[in-house]
Amino acid sequence: MIGIGYGAVFLRRGTLMCAIAAVAIPTNAASGRAPAPSPVDILIAGGTVIDGTGAPARRADIGVRGDRIVFIGDGGALRRTARRVIDATGMLVTPGFIDPHTHEDADIASPDRTRRLALNQLAQGVTTIMVGNDGDGDPAISARFARMSEAGAGVNIARFVGFGAVRSQVVGRDDRAPTPAETERMRALVAGAMCEGAVGFSTGLYYAPQSFAKTGEVIALAREAAARGGVYDTHMRDEGSETIGVGAAVDEALRIGREAGMPVHIAHIKALGVDVQGKAGEIVAQVERARAAGQAVTADQYPWSASGTRLSAALVPRWAHDGGIAAMRKRLADPALTPRLKREMADNLRRRGGAGALLLTGGAHAGKRLDAIAADWRIDPVDAAIRILVSGDPAPVASFNMADRDIDVFARQPWVMTSSDGSAGHPRKYGSFALAWTRFVRDGHSLSPEQFVRRSSGLTAEAFGLTDRGLLKPGAFADVAVFDGRQFAARADYEHPERLAAGVRAVIVNGVVAIENGNPTGVLAGRAVRKDTTALKDCRR
Repeated sequence: MIGIGYGAVFLRRGTLMCAIAAVAIPTNAASGRAPAPSPVDILIAGGTVIDGTGAPARRADIGVRGDRIVFIGDGGALRRTARRVIDATGMLVTPGFIDPHTHEDADIASPDRTRRLALNQLAQGVTTIMVGNDGDGDPAISARFARMSEAGAGVNIARFVGFGAVRSQVVGRDDRAPTPAETERMRALVAGAMCEGAVGFSTGLYYAPQSFAKTGEVIALAREAAARGGVYDTHMRDEGSETIGVGAAVDEALRIGREAGMPVHIAHIKALGVDVQGKAGEIVAQVERARAAGQAVTADQYPWSASGTRLSAALVPRWAHDGGIAAMRKRLADPALTPRLKREMADNLRRRGGAGALLLTGGAHAGKRLDAIAADWRIDPVDAAIRILVSGDPAPVASFNMADRDIDVFARQPWVMTSSDGSAGHPRKYGSFALAWTRFVRDGHSLSPEQFVRRSSGLTAEAFGLTDRGLLKPGAFADVAVFDGRQFAARADYEHPERLAAGVRAVIVNGVVAIENGNPTGVLAGRAVRKDTTALKDCRR
């Protein structure tokens, strides 16, 4: 096999074509002639295939019949019998990408067909997404899947059961430990969700009310997911220096995985805030030590320097969230608590890089930074934040708090995969995979094309047990992306967060063409992707 460098893939097509070994074609023993090829529904012809395993790119054609790939090789003879030919000359042909961290459940459940189409993902070559991250996953997995299957979706959907959803349903939003009976109810909800096909158990220990839970409480629930083959997916308790510190948060995540007996996946890995910038290498070393000791640990990453959250989560201390949003607003308006709140909020603002580092991405002040809002009102930025929050504004923000050198260190790790953490108002929902390509492959040369595709497809499928997805191979589901590596790029930015990415020419979802010649076809070909638990005795009905 010949290793193909970046330049060869895109600039030396003639050399590439000559370097491919011949593909053996079986012959008819009686006549000595090759048997007539079986017809295929789609032939993707003339492209450079990167199969998601990390193997070198190669020139090959791909045949699709029904919802499966049936052929990869020299498809010259198939041209006569293919019902449809997609000319991929000069293009890269890859598995459909898999986004392991999104917040698109509301889109998939929307009555608006356009939202369910998920063009923000399809336009980047993404064909499968995961929802229920950060502990938000509704434990009613079967009901959610049933609604999705009835209404239709443009991409495949896998689901997590979420600690936040479970705890809120049983304990509420108060800062207290669950009773033994409540713990049993939560365990039952997690077990039931896993039996209904959840791929794992997600937490958002940074966010109230999950932040009120002790580690042992999380482990007790995680064990229910572990017993049914699930992955522990976590937005850690701290990604910077706000509470226990990012190092201690990594240790906690690893402990939960070890004691529950399940793989650990660190969501949107980062070094957040001025106190920890430059410490990506230390975080990587922690993970590497755990992996060297035999623990299964992966992470995902988006390529933007700004995270996305709510103004309340970024600035308001955790104790003030006790009891929910209404209780938090009451505390913010309480003069007796004002000195303490302002002092702690000011320190959190410092960690975030100051008022100029917080861009409001929704609500009444969308498009303005906190420092500009404060200047307009002629008040201190913390006072401005309190005024916004007391008014009831949801105040989502893009928080510019990461250093490029840290982002690049995480990107080079073979256990880190691409994700979006997509949310409204932030360009990461529309451009994360495309920006990762230009930043890490085309311009930055941190990753080879094969490494990028691996971290955007095959690695993700393997980490979360998505059978027959994430790879181009005979027998796999026909989730395929065809794109021009020279033109694949994000068009979304912080001023225009909903621009579709450029450069994707064709996308196939379960054997159905969803994008053709760069244009959406409007089909809803996505499917529910369930974890198979039929062999587990306690999951049988």
